[in-house]
Amino acid sequence: MSTREPQWWLMKSEPDVYGIDHLKAEQTTLWDGIRNYQARNFMRSMEVGDRAFFYHSNAKPPGIVGLMEVVETGITDPSQFEPDNKYFDPKSKAEAPRWDCVRLRYVGRFAAMLSLDDLRQSFSEDELGVIKRGNRLSILPVLDTSAERLLELLGPATP
Repeated sequence: MSTREPQWWLMKSEPDVYGIDHLKAEQTTLWDGIRNYQARNFMRSMEVGDRAFFYHSNAKPPGIVGLMEVVETGITDPSQFEPDNKYFDPKSKAEAPRWDCVRLRYVGRFAAMLSLDDLRQSFSEDELGVIKRGNRLSILPVLDTSAERLLELLGPATP
């Protein structure tokens, strides 16, 4: 059992593919389909109890809309073995899978989105990686100090 403090993350998804309303309806989800090694490695370092800001990407405007909690880690991503799935990876083998995922639980939705423009006005690139130009990672760590400021700006997440 880990004795470390829960960590904070920012996890992106397109709202028309899988948005905060989908998660609210389902209550939990596998965060599968990650096919970037750095993002996968961030996910591998997650522990139960970590929290993640749900970020709607490729939206107008993009921004933080909700809050999730990691409830299970170390799950083999099933989509890598499904030939009809867009995340199928023919090089991944059941005895040596390349891709993992975590299970997340819906915590709540914020009353208002904190848009990417809002984030750029309130944080530096060193404080919040999502505002770095050209950053395409779908999973990013968030510093504790930045998470505290984000929660102050966002207010409570309503279940």
